[in-house]
Amino acid sequence: MAKHDVQLDLAKVFQRIVLPTSFYGSPHFMMQAYQDVMAIVWSKGILDVFFTFTCNLNWQEIIVQLEPN
Repeated sequence: MAKHDVQLDLAKVFQRIVLPTSFYGSPHFMMQAYQDVMAIVWSKGILDVFFTFTCNLNWQEIIVQLEPN
């Protein structure tokens, strides 16, 4: 049988995969983040200031403040 004679059932080859909201950057994650922010705005009003802080979770100052486990 020649290569061009092979017919594929695409339903068997391709499978739809939906990434959960826990997968950072997925469409579901982004929608959940948007809905979370809109819920905050709805309950607290429009935000005046928004801070983002990035740090190393292994900093001694952070480890000391965290509870065990």
